[in-house]
Amino acid sequence: MSEHASSLYRGVCLVTGGSRGIGAATARLAAARGYGVAITYLSRGDEARSVVNDIESRGGRALAIQADVGNEAEVVSAFAAADALGPLTLLVNNAGVVGSVGRLEDVTGAMLDSLVRTNIVGAFLAAREAVRRMSTRHGGRGGSIVNVSSGAAQLGSPNVWVHYAATKGALDTMTIGLAKEVAAEGIRVNAVRPGIIDTEIHAARPAGQIEKIRQSIPMGRIGTVEEIAGAILWLASDEATYVTAALLDARGGI
Repeated sequence: MSEHASSLYRGVCLVTGGSRGIGAATARLAAARGYGVAITYLSRGDEARSVVNDIESRGGRALAIQADVGNEAEVVSAFAAADALGPLTLLVNNAGVVGSVGRLEDVTGAMLDSLVRTNIVGAFLAAREAVRRMSTRHGGRGGSIVNVSSGAAQLGSPNVWVHYAATKGALDTMTIGLAKEVAAEGIRVNAVRPGIIDTEIHAARPAGQIEKIRQSIPMGRIGTVEEIAGAILWLASDEATYVTAALLDARGGI
């Protein structure tokens, strides 16, 4: 590996939704920390390949896998493909959708189906495959699962994304329950709950809303994808070996 990548190989990190935003930043940082990296993507193949090329150019090992995380067969296939890189030691459940901006009274059944399938079912399926590989109960070497939740799970996101916030609330509950379920099997499970981060998902918000929110943040600014990636990798690191079932807020104090 080059000077940009750690000389200590830490196994394989699989990042769902790793072609852009927080997922891409996490994939790059994981590679720099010594992980082989597999990323899944739904449709943005060029961006996914760009992440892989960037990692490989710095001496890392990476793989991009097209998969719909809400499709059980595709999740199983994605994890099988990632096995080629080596033993899985870190899953970052990052893939997610937000649905349309609006009040709950405007939510459709189709939108809810999409949100639940991606944000909840997808995270459960990926966690299942990770546990089957990492748990000492199944002969694994242990590992870490980090779920990318949202500050919306606590704040509710009224008038914008109550529907999205509810799915992230479910992810928080899964984090706590699964952490306790596999704590004695060598697996730690935690979640990061970002606030407003500089990603394209917030472009759909009404004009001026981001600036209004920024003014309410005690730190006076929105966060970066690199800051969230750093929080994720800290939770997976040897510095956090006694941390599990934690919901780490990263939203500037709001």
